[in-house]
Amino acid sequence: MSAAVRVGAVSDLPTDRGVRVEWDDHRVALFRIGDDVYAIGDRCSHAEASLAEGLVFDGAVECPRHGAEFDLGTGAAGSLPATTPVPVYTVTIDDGDVFLTPPTVPTSEES
Repeated sequence: MSAAVRVGAVSDLPTDRGVRVEWDDHRVALFRIGDDVYAIGDRCSHAEASLAEGLVFDGAVECPRHGAEFDLGTGAAGSLPATTPVPVYTVTIDDGDVFLTPPTVPTSEES
């Protein structure tokens, strides 16, 4: 399993909007919804648009390019035109800092 990487402070994340972070070969969209932080691969599995730029609602993000929806907790594609999920990163909050651990089984869409 990969070691967790600090990507910022919870207090620096806007509420109900995405932020893109990158490290090594990972491009991740972070979302702060209330007290929870979610992290999914930043590239839409349909058209590779940045999910961090999408609209957030009801625990999902809408791709800004074609409107495909992705569940923030599972990465599952919830509407067409996307049919393939995006990777989900494990989020750990420690003393106000956000740490991410990449998925243990990479997918072809991993960001």
